[in-house]
Amino acid sequence: MKKLGISLLAACAVAITLAAWVWHLNLRDEPDLSMPSAAVPASPELLARGAYLALAGNCASCHTTRGGVPYAGGRGIETPFGTVFTSNLTPDVKTGIGAWTPAEFWRAMHNGRARDGRLLYPAFPYTSYTEISRADADALYAYLHNLPATEQPATPHTVRFPYNQQPALAVWRALYFTPGAPPADADRSAEWNRGAYLVRGLGHCGACHTARNALGATDDRLNLAGGMIPMQNWYAPSLTSPHEAGVAGWPREDIVRLLQTGVAPGGSVLGPMAEVVLKSTQHLNEGDLGAMATYLKALPQSDEAPVSAAVDSRVAARGSRLYEQHCAQCHGEQGQGVPGAYPPLAGNRAVTMPKVANLVQAVLNGGYAPATAGNPRPYGMPPFVLVLNDADVAAVLTHVRNSWGNQAGGVAEVEVNRLRAGQGR
Repeated sequence: MKKLGISLLAACAVAITLAAWVWHLNLRDEPDLSMPSAAVPASPELLARGAYLALAGNCASCHTTRGGVPYAGGRGIETPFGTVFTSNLTPDVKTGIGAWTPAEFWRAMHNGRARDGRLLYPAFPYTSYTEISRADADALYAYLHNLPATEQPATPHTVRFPYNQQPALAVWRALYFTPGAPPADADRSAEWNRGAYLVRGLGHCGACHTARNALGATDDRLNLAGGMIPMQNWYAPSLTSPHEAGVAGWPREDIVRLLQTGVAPGGSVLGPMAEVVLKSTQHLNEGDLGAMATYLKALPQSDEAPVSAAVDSRVAARGSRLYEQHCAQCHGEQGQGVPGAYPPLAGNRAVTMPKVANLVQAVLNGGYAPATAGNPRPYGMPPFVLVLNDADVAAVLTHVRNSWGNQAGGVAEVEVNRLRAGQGR
């Protein structure tokens, strides 16, 4: 009995210690809200800066429903744990952020905590926004507070138990979240640091381009090394691999052009990245796009090359016939494409990446570059979801990945079936 009591005391002590540790980690770098916030005059310059920062952060994309009032929230963000609905960022006092102080807004951006102290779901990318400066947070606050107030009550989240519990969020944060600061590498140029600020912080590129673990946390050791976008079944390719989306060998102006127009000599954007270019990066100035290019060019590159595999001759023959019937008229008999219209498939690293999700998505659902100021009438690819069955899609993509000098593995019919059913991995 005595030993049992000692064991229970020891277990309690461990539990209390762990709870204290979680509590401590969740209160790191919290602003003192008891101190009055100094009002920042909403000058035209500050409002313009806030509007620009909102574009750089692509805030409206998530905080606006289709056809809804900009920034009024309500868009559902699907996650493996349930759906998180975005909040109203207009200055409505009852349902928006009209009653928030600049310090409370800063705490949400920097620490992921709501005005009432609740921990926010990391579907709101405060894990990236924590690197935003206080001055930029204040500019965003000023801009949002000068929008027309819209009364739109919050839609309740539908996150499953136990992920919808605040203690569970606290443990997650203790394990995976550390408050950050704007990049300030003295050994790097001011342009590199600005690029790091935009890519890692405000642009939150790692939210898509970094793999996530089973609990939805990104792995800093694989920062920007590629990852499947949860619930969307698109793959955000690695920015650290020359065989995927690494741009270390690209001319700086081509990177700027891709972010500004959606197309460049070395590639084009489709899927979720098309929305990013459409609603965010095309609106950035040349200096910031150049800074992002400088940072991306300096990322360490992996030298791991794609692995090819033998292809069944019958599948290859079937794919060749389907390509001639459905694809050659645009992409060319030799996969050469048409400059300025249809991308080449020969020598295209987007075709030979180990992950085939994007290829399958483009064939099934079509591929559309964004309509930007620099490319207002982009050519698109029609969907074949009702034309080709799973075996057809697998065969034609296997043909494309192994023709005209391309050397990559085949595409399995089961993989196409999984992605068609919305069960990508």
